[in-house]
Amino acid sequence: MRILVLGGTGEARALAASLVDDGAVVVTSLAGRVARPRLPVGQVRVGGFGGIAGLAGYLAETRVRAVVDATHPFAEKISANAAAACPAVGVPLLRLERPGWAARPEASAWYWAGDHSEAARVAAGLGDRPFLTVGRQSLAHFVEPLRRHACLVRVVDEPDIVLPVSWKLLRSRGPYTLAHEREVMAGTDVLVTKDSGGDHTVAKLEVAAERAMPVVIVRRAGPPAGVPLVRDVDAALAWVRALPAP
Repeated sequence: MRILVLGGTGEARALAASLVDDGAVVVTSLAGRVARPRLPVGQVRVGGFGGIAGLAGYLAETRVRAVVDATHPFAEKISANAAAACPAVGVPLLRLERPGWAARPEASAWYWAGDHSEAARVAAGLGDRPFLTVGRQSLAHFVEPLRRHACLVRVVDEPDIVLPVSWKLLRSRGPYTLAHEREVMAGTDVLVTKDSGGDHTVAKLEVAAERAMPVVIVRRAGPPAGVPLVRDVDAALAWVRALPAP
């Protein structure tokens, strides 16, 4: 059984490992946007498929039995492409997406934004020294609204845009401890992030709560309509195991 797993998340790696243990042929597809990604077990392909048609062609040519979309909650384009390509060639699709942070006790006090542009506008009125943890691909939305602010920007890889001179860049990869985040966030006065969920980077939210710091958080768009959704690796593994024989 050949399974295509989309995504370089921790959930994708854990699922790939379990499926390989089951004897499945697992191909994990990575977008290639991170310079030194953590690689899963099994086969790995890097780069795009060429849109919906390209993905559909790949699924048919390689006789993929099923696809598990375990990409980051904000990797909306590939999720939409998978939702269109899989039905076109009759390949079952499951969305594996970690729970978000909306259930946290302090979430009701956060400033929830519909997109990154709204988050930038809101943050501009909440503090002078924002801590931006929104990913390098989203930074362009924040440049003009926060150009005169003393932003601390944390990313994994170097941004592909020129940052304002008043901004400070910090290149780092999690997971992060409370002690680490307390030190990094010293001097910042508003946290700007997105609802990535999970435990990998949750410590920054705990530090913000300790300091009564405003939090601006970008909402998830949610999975494409009609795609079944599970929240943990065990449920995704059970779904694959329940697939009928080809």
